[in-house]
Amino acid sequence: MIVISGRVALADDEVEITAIRAQGAGGQHVNKASTAIHLRFNIRESSLPDAYKERLLAASHHLLTADGMIIIKAQEHRSQEMNREAAIARLVTTIQSLTAEQKRRRATRPTRASKERRLNAKSGKSSIKALRGKVRHSGE
Repeated sequence: MIVISGRVALADDEVEITAIRAQGAGGQHVNKASTAIHLRFNIRESSLPDAYKERLLAASHHLLTADGMIIIKAQEHRSQEMNREAAIARLVTTIQSLTAEQKRRRATRPTRASKERRLNAKSGKSSIKALRGKVRHSGE
Protein backbone atom coordinates (compact mmCIF):
# COMPACT_ATOMS: atom_id res chain seq x y z
CA MET A 1 0.00 0.00 0.00
CA ILE A 2 1.43 3.35 -1.12
CA VAL A 3 0.02 6.23 0.93
CA ILE A 4 -0.42 9.49 -0.98
CA SER A 5 -2.38 11.46 1.63
CA GLY A 6 -4.64 10.84 4.60
CA ARG A 7 -7.52 9.67 2.40
CA VAL A 8 -5.77 8.54 -0.79
CA ALA A 9 -3.67 5.39 -1.17
CA LEU A 10 -2.57 3.17 -4.05
CA ALA A 11 -2.45 -0.59 -4.13
CA ASP A 12 0.98 -2.09 -4.79
CA ASP A 13 -0.20 -3.80 -8.00
CA GLU A 14 -1.08 -0.42 -9.59
CA VAL A 15 2.62 0.43 -9.87
CA GLU A 16 4.79 -1.56 -12.26
CA ILE A 17 8.35 -1.83 -10.94
CA THR A 18 11.13 -3.35 -13.04
CA ALA A 19 14.77 -3.86 -12.07
CA ILE A 20 17.22 -2.74 -14.75
CA ARG A 21 20.95 -2.26 -14.99
CA ALA A 22 22.20 1.10 -13.78
CA GLN A 23 24.21 3.42 -16.00
CA GLY A 24 27.56 4.95 -15.24
CA ALA A 25 30.65 3.87 -13.39
CA GLY A 26 30.49 1.12 -10.82
CA GLY A 27 33.20 -1.38 -11.53
CA GLN A 28 32.59 -5.09 -12.03
CA HIS A 29 29.38 -5.09 -9.98
CA VAL A 30 27.47 -2.81 -12.37
CA ASN A 31 27.76 -5.27 -15.27
CA LYS A 32 26.00 -8.14 -13.54
CA ALA A 33 23.56 -6.61 -11.01
CA SER A 34 20.26 -4.94 -11.89
CA THR A 35 20.11 -2.33 -9.15
CA ALA A 36 18.31 0.51 -10.93
CA ILE A 37 14.52 0.67 -10.76
CA HIS A 38 12.16 1.61 -13.60
CA LEU A 39 8.73 2.57 -12.22
CA ARG A 40 5.65 2.97 -14.43
CA PHE A 41 2.31 4.26 -13.16
CA ASN A 42 -0.78 4.51 -15.37
CA ILE A 43 -2.91 7.44 -14.21
CA ARG A 44 -6.03 6.55 -16.23
CA GLU A 45 -6.25 2.96 -14.88
CA SER A 46 -5.38 3.84 -11.28
CA SER A 47 -7.71 3.98 -8.28
CA LEU A 48 -6.98 7.67 -7.68
CA PRO A 49 -10.00 9.96 -7.23
CA ASP A 50 -11.27 11.57 -10.44
CA ALA A 51 -10.19 15.05 -9.29
CA TYR A 52 -6.60 13.79 -8.86
CA LYS A 53 -6.67 12.13 -12.29
CA GLU A 54 -7.93 15.28 -14.00
CA ARG A 55 -5.23 17.45 -12.41
CA LEU A 56 -2.47 14.95 -13.20
CA LEU A 57 -3.53 14.50 -16.82
CA ALA A 58 -3.84 18.27 -17.32
CA ALA A 59 -0.42 18.98 -15.78
CA SER A 60 2.78 19.48 -17.74
CA HIS A 61 5.66 17.63 -16.10
CA HIS A 62 8.81 15.93 -17.39
CA LEU A 63 7.83 12.60 -15.78
CA LEU A 64 4.40 12.53 -17.47
CA THR A 65 3.94 11.04 -20.94
CA ALA A 66 1.24 12.04 -23.42
CA ASP A 67 -0.71 8.82 -22.84
CA GLY A 68 -1.05 9.39 -19.08
CA MET A 69 1.89 7.44 -17.66
CA ILE A 70 4.31 8.54 -14.97
CA ILE A 71 7.74 7.03 -15.63
CA ILE A 72 10.47 7.25 -12.99
CA LYS A 73 13.99 5.82 -13.16
CA ALA A 74 15.84 5.57 -9.85
CA GLN A 75 19.53 4.67 -9.81
CA GLU A 76 20.99 6.90 -7.10
CA HIS A 77 21.71 4.09 -4.65
CA ARG A 78 23.75 0.93 -4.97
CA SER A 79 21.04 -1.37 -3.66
CA GLN A 80 17.87 -2.30 -5.49
CA GLU A 81 15.69 -1.92 -2.39
CA MET A 82 16.87 1.63 -1.70
CA ASN A 83 16.25 2.57 -5.35
CA ARG A 84 12.75 1.06 -5.12
CA GLU A 85 12.00 3.19 -2.06
CA ALA A 86 13.42 6.28 -3.78
CA ALA A 87 11.28 5.70 -6.89
CA ILE A 88 8.11 5.26 -4.82
CA ALA A 89 8.94 8.36 -2.77
CA ARG A 90 9.40 10.35 -6.00
CA LEU A 91 6.06 9.05 -7.30
CA VAL A 92 4.30 10.14 -4.10
CA THR A 93 5.88 13.62 -4.12
CA THR A 94 5.08 14.05 -7.83
CA ILE A 95 1.42 13.16 -7.28
CA GLN A 96 1.21 15.38 -4.20
CA SER A 97 2.80 18.39 -5.90
CA LEU A 98 0.73 18.13 -9.09
CA THR A 99 -2.57 17.66 -7.26
CA ALA A 100 -2.06 20.34 -4.61
CA GLU A 101 -4.79 22.95 -4.64
CA GLN A 102 -3.32 26.35 -5.48
CA LYS A 103 -4.50 29.30 -3.42
CA ARG A 104 -6.58 31.72 -5.45
CA ARG A 105 -5.01 35.15 -5.62
CA ARG A 106 -7.20 37.86 -4.22
CA ALA A 107 -6.78 41.18 -6.03
CA THR A 108 -5.86 44.04 -3.69
CA ARG A 109 -5.54 47.81 -4.07
CA PRO A 110 -2.87 50.12 -2.72
CA THR A 111 -3.94 52.16 0.32
CA ARG A 112 -4.24 55.95 0.22
CA ALA A 113 -1.22 56.32 2.51
CA SER A 114 0.94 54.12 0.26
CA LYS A 115 -0.09 56.16 -2.79
CA GLU A 116 0.85 59.38 -0.97
CA ARG A 117 4.21 57.93 0.10
CA ARG A 118 4.93 56.90 -3.49
CA LEU A 119 4.03 60.32 -4.88
CA ASN A 120 6.08 62.11 -2.20
CA ALA A 121 9.07 59.90 -3.01
CA LYS A 122 8.64 60.67 -6.73
CA SER A 123 8.50 64.42 -6.17
CA GLY A 124 11.53 64.20 -3.86
CA LYS A 125 13.55 62.36 -6.52
CA SER A 126 12.36 64.85 -9.12
CA SER A 127 13.57 67.83 -7.06
CA ILE A 128 16.95 66.16 -6.44
CA LYS A 129 17.39 65.54 -10.17
CA ALA A 130 16.29 69.10 -11.02
CA LEU A 131 19.13 70.43 -8.84
CA ARG A 132 21.70 68.49 -10.90
CA GLY A 133 21.63 71.05 -13.73
CA LYS A 134 24.24 73.74 -14.38
CA VAL A 135 24.66 76.29 -11.67
CA ARG A 136 23.99 79.81 -12.93
CA HIS A 137 25.43 82.68 -11.02
CA SER A 138 23.36 85.84 -10.73
CA GLY A 139 26.27 87.99 -11.98
CA GLU A 140 26.58 86.28 -15.36
